[in-house]
Amino acid sequence: MFITDFLLFLLCAPKTELMELDRNEYINREITVTFTPKKCIHAEKCAKGLSRVFRTSVLPWINLDGAETNKIISQIKKCPSGALDFCHNPVKIPA
Repeated sequence: MFITDFLLFLLCAPKTELMELDRNEYINREITVTFTPKKCIHAEKCAKGLSRVFRTSVLPWINLDGAETNKIISQIKKCPSGALDFCHNPVKIPA
């Protein structure tokens, strides 16, 4: 989607479609990470602590293959705003 198309989408989309932009999910074999942009205070604690996972200059900006799951969980727990959260997947997703 081009930038102009995206801007038109933001201007014209029904509110229910815009709500999908309020939360992003990223999944690996063990966990699902959620990011809620409206909560983020941009302290950049995530990127400074684990830059291979939380990348500020690339989309998608969260790369769960960038570190071991336990390190990702530890970094998410340091998020000062609570914009980052996680849950363990009920069943490990096959590789």
